[in-house]
Amino acid sequence: MNLLDYLPVVPDFPKPGIMFRDISPLLANAAAFKEATHQLAQISQDLEFTHLLGIESRGFIFGAALANELSKPLILARKPNKLPLDVHQESYGLEYGTDLLEMQKTILPTDAKVLLIDDVLATGGTLLASAKLVEKSGATVAGAITLLEISFLAGMQKLANQGVVAKSVLQI
Repeated sequence: MNLLDYLPVVPDFPKPGIMFRDISPLLANAAAFKEATHQLAQISQDLEFTHLLGIESRGFIFGAALANELSKPLILARKPNKLPLDVHQESYGLEYGTDLLEMQKTILPTDAKVLLIDDVLATGGTLLASAKLVEKSGATVAGAITLLEISFLAGMQKLANQGVVAKSVLQI
């Protein structure tokens, strides 16, 4: 099964010049979603981790499926003002702007080894911000995985330069 067949390009979304990959058709096909989850589990096999951190919002979907498959706890990195209690915050750049992520300060034990998960690796900004949230909590980043890497944006290299091992199921 070629998972790229289930990730059509939507031109000029969310703004002109962006070629957005829509995961909705993949999620709407049970076999494709199951295969994507299986392949995410495969690329995470050689990473030692105790927790998954799903990144808002599409990282929640793949993170929940993978956490269920691997019987691991799932922690959430959310957009501002979505989490109760005290939070760590980290701003980051996107290929089309800037944003902010938050994580509850007390949600991770300090001995946690956290695998970051998101749908797409573009510039690496979201994953780097998530790594900083994990580090602020006193836990360790075990690595990062995504379904799709947009290679020409060099996010994988940016993560490697910051010491984050990253893997993707698909590369374009």
